Amino acid sequence: MLRTSLLYRFYKLMSKRPTILVTNDDGIHSPGLKALAEALQETGEVYVVAPDRERSAAGHSLTLHKPLRAAEIASGWYAVSGTPTDCVTLGVMGMLKEKPQLLVSGINLGANLGDDITYSGTVSAAVEGTLLGIPSFAISAVDPMRHDLNIAGIFATRLARVVLEKHLPQDTLLNVNVPAGKVTGVAVTRQGKRSYNEVIVEKIDPRGKTYYWIGGGEPTWELVGGSDYEAVMEGKISITPLHLDLTNYAATQVLKDWEALLG
Repeated sequence: MLRTSLLYRFYKLMSKRPTILVTNDDGIHSPGLKALAEALQETGEVYVVAPDRERSAAGHSLTLHKPLRAAEIASGWYAVSGTPTDCVTLGVMGMLKEKPQLLVSGINLGANLGDDITYSGTVSAAVEGTLLGIPSFAISAVDPMRHDLNIAGIFATRLARVVLEKHLPQDTLLNVNVPAGKVTGVAVTRQGKRSYNEVIVEKIDPRGKTYYWIGGGEPTWELVGGSDYEAVMEGKISITPLHLDLTNYAATQVLKDWEALLG
């Protein structure tokens, strides 16, 4: 009897589907979020904790000076009055019954390439998941106007299974960008480099006060070889491994000479 009980418990443990936390920065009603959550249902038990409105370019901001509110809008779907980072922190530490085995952020409606990852709420959600010890990746559709989100969803499912089986290197997350149109392959890439000719639009409101819009401008990309931008321009899905340790170790050696000047 004891052996039978132990075998049953072992079977239940081995057959248990992994818990997957899904979030984004485009908001709870984004079609990209819906496509991602539906695709991942094949792989595990999916819980969605996402902002109640669009929070694009929120970066890694955390709400500390006002309370957060969460509403369950459907079974396993929670809308939070905060940033993507808030959603991950609240989901993992306050809402889910157990720690997720995987966090996936997206599908972002637009690219997260090069320096844009420093602004991206989508990528920052994956950063927060990694900080909490959860294997995490962010996934974006480069051109949502021409993109079949199901393609990105299918790839997210494939990548999720590999990450769950193989695991990720310590303190590492993945930033994935899926090109529009026919996918010609998959490439592990480096973060690209771009510069913007920023456009600041200055206008006057009806009360005679000046206000400003920060415009996107047209980016200029450096062709450095092996970058995320170059991969998607070739029709490939770009996978860029990002590390939590931002230390520039080469610069530390150079700056060692400064110690005597500053000490």
